Amino acid sequence: MFPYTRLRRLRYNSTLRAMVQETQLLPNNLIMPMFVHYGKGVKNPIPSMPGIFQYSVDLLIHECSRLYNLGVHSVLLFGIPEHKDETGECACLENGIVQQAIIALKKHIPDLFVIADVCNCEYTTHGHCGTIVDGDVHNDITCKTLAQQSVSLARTGVDMIAPSDMMDGRIGIIRKELDAHGFESLPIMAYSAKYASAFYALFRDAAQSTPMFGDRKTYQMNPANKKEALREVELDIHEGADIVMVKPALSYLDIIHTISSTYNVPVAAYNVSGEYAMVKAAAQQGWIDEENMILEILTSIKRAGANMIISYHTQDIISTLTK
Repeated sequence: MFPYTRLRRLRYNSTLRAMVQETQLLPNNLIMPMFVHYGKGVKNPIPSMPGIFQYSVDLLIHECSRLYNLGVHSVLLFGIPEHKDETGECACLENGIVQQAIIALKKHIPDLFVIADVCNCEYTTHGHCGTIVDGDVHNDITCKTLAQQSVSLARTGVDMIAPSDMMDGRIGIIRKELDAHGFESLPIMAYSAKYASAFYALFRDAAQSTPMFGDRKTYQMNPANKKEALREVELDIHEGADIVMVKPALSYLDIIHTISSTYNVPVAAYNVSGEYAMVKAAAQQGWIDEENMILEILTSIKRAGANMIISYHTQDIISTLTK
C-alpha cells in the first residue's frame, strides 16, 4: 500500500523498464504481405497504401532480397493474374503467378519463409471467393478448387499455405488432399476468424478483388460475434490447422486474447490494409509519431496473444527491431 508501494520505482530508469517489460516484439514475430503481378518490370504503387506496391516476379525477387537483408524473413504472397475465370481455377495452374513467384523466391532466397494465400477472390471475374451458384458462393465446389490450388502451391516448394476463404470444412479437405499427394509436412495457417470488415477495402484495391456484386457476409463472420469465432477456430483445429488466424487485428484484440487463452495452438493476427492506411494518412499530415504508433499497435497485438503478426508496417519497423 502507498506510500510503501510505489510502482513508479520500476519506471524511473530505462534499463530497468526494459528488464521488467512483459511483452517483447521481435523481428521473427512479423510477416510482410506482398502482391505479385503478372508481367515484367512491374512496380505498381497502391495509392491508398503508401509504400505498398504490386511487383512482377523479377522485381519481387529484388524487393524480398532487400527485405530479407533488413531482417524480414517471412512473406505472405497474394497474386494478380493476367487472366481470371468464373471459378478461380486459374489459381491452380502450375505456371500461375504465385507459383512462379514461389519457385523464383526459393531459388534466389532459399531461406526466406514463403507463405501463400489460398483463396479465389483475386482469380475470379466476379471477385468472390469461389464458384457462384444461384447468386452465392457454393461452399463444397469451392473447397475442391481450394484443395487443388493448395496441392499446386505445395509442388512449388512453398513453406506454408494460408486458406483465407472462410468456406466450411475447407481445412479438412485441403489437409486430406495435401496428405494424399505426399505433403503431410506442409503446415496450414487457417484464416479461422475472418470477419466481414470495412477495414479490407484497400486490400481489395491492391489485390484487384472487389466483388462485382453483393458482399461477403454469407461466408465471412459478423463483427458482432465472439462465440462464433471460437467455434470456427475449434473446427479448424480439429480439421488439421496448425496455426489459426484472426483478421482484422486492432478491432478484434479481444478475439485474439480469447483464442490464445482457450486453445493450445499458435495464433496469427492480420494487421490489415485499413489499419495500415489510417496510420500512414495521419503520419503524412504530421499528426502522429509514426514509428512509436506502429510499435504500440504491433505490441498491443502481440500482448493480446498473437504469436505472429502479418502487417504492412513490417518493412517500416524492422530496422528499429533489429537494432
